[in-house]
Amino acid sequence: MSAGCGSMMGGSDVVLSGALQQLKNEHGPLRSQMEAFYVKAQEIGQVSDVQNWLGPIRELSEIVITFEAELGAHSEREEGFLFPMMAKYIGRETGPLVVMEYEHAQAKMNLKSFINSVNQLPEVLDEKQANEIASYAINAYLILSDHFMKEENVLFPMAERLLTPEDKEELLAAIVNA
Repeated sequence: MSAGCGSMMGGSDVVLSGALQQLKNEHGPLRSQMEAFYVKAQEIGQVSDVQNWLGPIRELSEIVITFEAELGAHSEREEGFLFPMMAKYIGRETGPLVVMEYEHAQAKMNLKSFINSVNQLPEVLDEKQANEIASYAINAYLILSDHFMKEENVLFPMAERLLTPEDKEELLAAIVNA
């Protein structure tokens, strides 16, 4: 692939301005938390001699609840500042912003479903119920893993090319003060 084709697709070779780089950098700690809850969620139901899965689900919920709060702050910076700025240039009816917002909504829905399920736990949680609850965390992980890759390789490089220097300064100020 020629350099021209690669730059049209975005890619990690694009140098990002301050605000976009900050948003990208926030993915690292979020990914670490996601990995932690994904591993724990996959362990649910793997041990056959557990009669009550309340403890493992509660342990998983501690990680997921912390992650969800930090993800919320990150996605608010994207949805509240970056997406509206980009929409001025590419619209919001079709294209990458629609996909990004849809994936945000799907991930949040799975995280909320997990948390709502944890808030309604019975006194004894069997393996089937535990697996069903853990599946919400697993789904959120799968959605967000792919989503972060799309942002880093397509959306952020696209924003770097689309936004004016003034837009980038305004975005940085908005993100820093958010």
